[in-house]
Amino acid sequence: MLLTSRYVIPVSSAFDTYIEYGAVLVEGDRIVEVGPAADLMARHPGEEVRDFGMAAIMPGFVDCHSHLEFSLMRGILNDTPYASWKAFINEKMALLTIKDWFDSAYIGAYEALTAGITCVADVTSTGACLPAIAELGLRGIVYRSVGAPARKQVEEEMGRAVEQIGQWRGQVADTDRIQIGIAPENLFSCHPQILKEVADFANATGTPVAMHLAGSQEECDFIRYGSSVFSIANDSSDHQAFAPRQSVELLPAGCTPVQYALNWDILDVPQLLAVHCVKLEDHDIELLRDHGVSVAVTPRACAKLGQGLARIPEMRRAGIAVGLGSDSPAASDSMDPIAEMRFAMLALRATHGKDGFIEGPDMIRMATLDSARALGLDDLVGSLDPGKKADIIAIDLSDSRQAPTHFPTSAVVHTSSRDDVMMTMVDGNIVYDAADKFCQVPNADTHEMRRITQSLETVRRRLRS
Repeated sequence: MLLTSRYVIPVSSAFDTYIEYGAVLVEGDRIVEVGPAADLMARHPGEEVRDFGMAAIMPGFVDCHSHLEFSLMRGILNDTPYASWKAFINEKMALLTIKDWFDSAYIGAYEALTAGITCVADVTSTGACLPAIAELGLRGIVYRSVGAPARKQVEEEMGRAVEQIGQWRGQVADTDRIQIGIAPENLFSCHPQILKEVADFANATGTPVAMHLAGSQEECDFIRYGSSVFSIANDSSDHQAFAPRQSVELLPAGCTPVQYALNWDILDVPQLLAVHCVKLEDHDIELLRDHGVSVAVTPRACAKLGQGLARIPEMRRAGIAVGLGSDSPAASDSMDPIAEMRFAMLALRATHGKDGFIEGPDMIRMATLDSARALGLDDLVGSLDPGKKADIIAIDLSDSRQAPTHFPTSAVVHTSSRDDVMMTMVDGNIVYDAADKFCQVPNADTHEMRRITQSLETVRRRLRS
């Protein structure tokens, strides 16, 4: 199949920023050729052509950090700083059934595809995202969350996590679209021995690891001083529980969260993704770089909760792979990589001036190739290079707010929206088409989606009460 449009944005060193009147040749699940449409059509005269007109064809967005199962929480609590928001979310989680979690993850995965996201790095405590990602045709890394507030719980919790990881790998053994990873919980809800156990497991098995790190001032105070607005309830079997100003064993550590993580070996795993990282000192950036740690930033969610803005320019200049993530829809309200790019770009320009003046093409690279690199997937996805997986999207640029479109990269970042996504392709399969809604799952946009939406609205009313 030949995909053609007015613009192709390869995000590749083989081309300048974009190709005008470009085309991408797809065979099976791979990209075969990229170049001017006239040349490719002349060389492949019998090939089926799908023309998107005044649009940009580009690599699918890679969401570097998400919690699909929290999609039903959007809008439940909007105007609350992080500590209060976290306590509220934990309270509401106890009211949800396993069916609620699965329905919520399904809606989140559907929303991701319609926003042009082809790959997600999802952290889950329920596993609800796994069937949603598999059924709807997404690519992803699913990280099994593991935590224990007390040392005596570590062995049992870690054993349960390892067993479930094995089960999940069995469930996706017939596809290479989905990897299974592990994610120690937030430092304030996790005994540090978990970090050591996760590191040992990852080093022995090559399992990718993701961890929330330096995401709030509360976390920094908890590690440095042993107390915070909230901390762990050691006597609770619920590792999500919080109690005010209660210190835990081995604290205060008198250091930053990054230095603390280093002390427990977690920075030395082969593939570590540190999430948020809004509270980094200069030495922290050096440690992350020296240990080959990648970072997923979530600008909209962190801004909404008053956590701060990650030091993206400094990390990129240090050579750290920095990708963009949406975080939980409970915080950011939507799976929207275009809104994420635009907010991050403008916020950095406003706060850093010329030292943080990131341009549109850089933001597109962060949301595609850099995010893939952060996940260790850049050999497969993130750019339109021949030989890579055909994870491709088309974005409509014909709307009046984008005309005249002199620079498609600027149009995508500055003026487009998730509603402009025309097509999402994963592994050479068109899994979302704006005209037909869904191709891969014929009933997903009719009876089943209607049932799930109605069910979740009932749950949301209960949560708001």
